[in-house]
Amino acid sequence: MASELNFWQRIIDGWQWIKSFAFVIQMYLVMAIMAMFFIPLCMFISHTAFTAIRTYCNYVRWSARLMVGLTSEIRGRIPTEEVLICAKHQSFFDILILCSVLPRPRFVMKKELSNTPIISYFARKIDCISVDRGKKSIAIDQLKKGILEAGAPSGQLVIYPQGTRVPPGVKRPYKIGAGIVYTLLGLPCIPTATNVGNFWPRKAILRKPGLAIVEFLPAIEPGLSSDEFLKRVESIIEQNSDRLING
Repeated sequence: MASELNFWQRIIDGWQWIKSFAFVIQMYLVMAIMAMFFIPLCMFISHTAFTAIRTYCNYVRWSARLMVGLTSEIRGRIPTEEVLICAKHQSFFDILILCSVLPRPRFVMKKELSNTPIISYFARKIDCISVDRGKKSIAIDQLKKGILEAGAPSGQLVIYPQGTRVPPGVKRPYKIGAGIVYTLLGLPCIPTATNVGNFWPRKAILRKPGLAIVEFLPAIEPGLSSDEFLKRVESIIEQNSDRLING
């Protein structure tokens, strides 16, 4: 009996993997098709980049539910004003969910993405800040320049305080960059928790069915020291992400 159950479970898992593979292929194919449509428009109307990003991200959320049974949900008040967002980062999907609802997102991103086709183009269009994670002093200078340069756009600046994707259950330190951004901007910070890593792993094809959640939490007001801020934001994000992960 047990062996028969294991056999059928392998069949189910294999079918989910096949559906996941098809989902991933079409996701990047649609990205290319949408880029061919929107890039010419962006050359003449710059804010079209936000429309393009939001359209694509909502499409991925819809197709994930349709093809692999992965539903996604936003909780908490969606920030529409000028704020800093410190978010838990577990996979590409949490980026897509954020971009599907934020009106003017702008990301602190790793330098390597500057060479990624399509993504790099739209990242430049929405004025993302590229930093070299391998060189701390240079990364901090790049971060400060991107924030303080004249004409820097308003909107929702998103930073991942751990600096990279972190799988559920893994603990990694929060880096000084988030504290620097918080003190330089002097804006409220919206801590953001998620459980998406339960369903969309960092490096795998398989997408698991379930409910992926991104939750905007109450704001941390400006005025704290960098150290105080980092302690508070880490505590809030980790506790709430664990709550979502453990369901």
